[in-house]
Amino acid sequence: MTKLFAILLFAAFAMNASADCRGCCSHHGGVRCIKGETKCADGIPLSWKCQSKGCNKCGSTTTGGGKVSKKVRDAPRNPKPAKKFDRKDWPHWIDEDGDCQDTRAEMLIKYNTGELKFKRNKECNVSWGRWVCPYTGKELTKASDVDIDHVVPLANAHRSGGATWTREQKREFANDPLNLLVVDDAANQAKGDKGPDEWKPESKRYWKEYAWRWKTVKEKYNLTISRPETWALIEMRKVGERLPEPEPETADETGPIEIEIPSPAVEELTL
Repeated sequence: MTKLFAILLFAAFAMNASADCRGCCSHHGGVRCIKGETKCADGIPLSWKCQSKGCNKCGSTTTGGGKVSKKVRDAPRNPKPAKKFDRKDWPHWIDEDGDCQDTRAEMLIKYNTGELKFKRNKECNVSWGRWVCPYTGKELTKASDVDIDHVVPLANAHRSGGATWTREQKREFANDPLNLLVVDDAANQAKGDKGPDEWKPESKRYWKEYAWRWKTVKEKYNLTISRPETWALIEMRKVGERLPEPEPETADETGPIEIEIPSPAVEELTL
């Protein structure tokens, strides 16, 4: 009798483990076993709905019957990386082409709309120019009042997948023009390492492009986009579409932002 009960219990578990998981991670490459943990192929954590269905590529135990254990439910969406963030691990403002102008100088030159002045005749370091901060619309002329902002902050990249990168990969990310903007230093300091769910540009006219950049950079480097970030990007896109585009001098060439608005009944959030 005990043996029969064990067989029936095993069969019930097998049926649960072979649940139909075709709808899980459908926008993220399907379900995969990544370093011993069941996730979507692009690293996004499995939704509670899929966990409750028993979609366990790694063979870990989940709760069946449409309910998720408290341990799984309360687990953080993006667990903190084991290694603490250190800005020194992300080499930035490098002189890639050896022309004496580092990444900061090249960004100041790229976004300048006035007369440039350099500290010395060699034209290595910019001292004066004209820049319009896309976050605030404020006009700036003194280079010391300007910061080069990482749209996706280095610390955020560290938390969302970059912690395991090599120094060379971190160097590439830290100097990628796609992720860099010339902004008012006060706005940059206010932003810090916050995501779009915690901080948004003061100028709503720039929200659509900002959302596009955030999404594009994270996809380019295969970084996770958290659930709160997703909702913030959706809001920014919708608000931005109702407003006029930024002036040409502050806008860079960008593509359309396409963020699917999920149904409230669907656990998966997709971009």
